[in-house]
Amino acid sequence: MLGIDIIIYIIIFCIGTVFGSFFTLAVYRIPLGKDISHERSFCPNCNHKLSFFDMIPILSYICLGGKCRYCKQKIRPRYLMLEILSGIVFVLFAMSINFNVLQLSADTIVYLIFGLLYLATLFIIAGIDKEKIQVQKKVLLFGYIVEALYILYLYIVEKDSNVYRYVIYLSAICVLLTLDIAILRRIAKNSYPIEILLLCLLLLTFTYEGVTILSIIMTLLIISFKILFQKIADKRGQTVRVKKKAINQMPIGFYLCVSNIIILIITNFYIFI
Repeated sequence: MLGIDIIIYIIIFCIGTVFGSFFTLAVYRIPLGKDISHERSFCPNCNHKLSFFDMIPILSYICLGGKCRYCKQKIRPRYLMLEILSGIVFVLFAMSINFNVLQLSADTIVYLIFGLLYLATLFIIAGIDKEKIQVQKKVLLFGYIVEALYILYLYIVEKDSNVYRYVIYLSAICVLLTLDIAILRRIAKNSYPIEILLLCLLLLTFTYEGVTILSIIMTLLIISFKILFQKIADKRGQTVRVKKKAINQMPIGFYLCVSNIIILIITNFYIFI
């Protein structure tokens, strides 16, 4: 059975790398309002549409020597790193819920599927926020739909008695989204705090209170250390205004997503194994 498990994890890793390749496309196109499902990928330098063999995760990058096949422009290594990282995270999540042939069940398979979709949502949110300091509500909405479908599964199939707590969270999300569209967007100069709150509700609905609180604490620690290191490294005597601006431009959503992924996998190892 060990050999079959290894094959399954290799397949999950490959799926993760495919998602990782998609993440780079989504992070680039979503903020620009471009299509992410029908329009073929193209080289951002020469605009040549890529063939199937140009888009095989990891292998295409290695075989092409990290360059575009058509214009020979170097491809940023972060694309390769993201594909590898996505594959590793997908495998770690599967391992954390003890996904193996001997203990395979419908509940485990369903949780794995929805869990991977949840992780994919966080990857895209984190990537966009790191680049733009913005949490895209379209991606958040996708995450809410994934969670709503999982809640329906828990209620209809598993008869989960705790389903009402999920309904409360989703109701809070709907109220906040309505307020954001109807009122807050008109009067608020910066909607980023609202986006972060909506992201926290997304984390809370899927990963429970404990994991979300730990994710927030970890995020605050990361931000605190970053501010501290910035002050230590600042030897040029910038004004306080410049420092405040740097703090305000921190990708809080990125840190929240990364922290939540790490804490979720660690707690799953503790719960399932």
